[in-house]
Amino acid sequence: MAANANAIRGAIVLVHGGFVDGSGWESVYRILKEDGYQVSIVQNPTISLADDVAITRRVIAERQGPVVLVGHSYGGVVITEAGNDPNVKALVYITAFAPDRGESVGTLIKDPPPGAPVPPILPPQDGFLTLDRTEFAASFAADVAPEKADFMANSQVPWGVDALNDVVSQPAWRSKPSWFLVATDDKMIPPPAQRQMAARAGSSVVEAKGSHAIYVSQPNTVAELIKKAVSGSAAK
Repeated sequence: MAANANAIRGAIVLVHGGFVDGSGWESVYRILKEDGYQVSIVQNPTISLADDVAITRRVIAERQGPVVLVGHSYGGVVITEAGNDPNVKALVYITAFAPDRGESVGTLIKDPPPGAPVPPILPPQDGFLTLDRTEFAASFAADVAPEKADFMANSQVPWGVDALNDVVSQPAWRSKPSWFLVATDDKMIPPPAQRQMAARAGSSVVEAKGSHAIYVSQPNTVAELIKKAVSGSAAK
């Protein structure tokens, strides 16, 4: 696809989740850029949902045209709210939360199914959460190169308890098309929960064997789904 054709179709905005920052999108970014897409990466502070939504909407506004909004993990909550922006044409959830009205990450994880893995979240410190560094790789990034997973564990961005508990007011997936990548080896968000949220949202679903950090370990798989969303939303 020619670069000018992609420019006409709009831009892609990538939103990271909790415990990490936007740098994890680097390989996905490069793949999409090499294919001629316009790509922006949001750097959310993950202190409150309202702030993260506001920052995401500023990035959407900078593009001044149609946007496909992509969220990983907690980033799915952000795009669910920010996706109500009129310039957003489609949503892409990468092993993410896709809450309904009045739901938050906190409400979605409060009753885990029997036998589901429990993320190694440490008790909050000054209103922020982190993952146990010694268990980070196994739970978050099991298929990421060990050196990179270690770096991710030791460069964590503390995740605000308020952001975890802030609720969605209007889920954009109710009015806009969505795509969902289920990572079948995810130890942070159980795959059955991902499938349930995707079905509720009416998302087009792709499944791939991978960890919660599949956007880092399998950037081509993630980029291909994003391209499908760009093409699919342009056809609507």
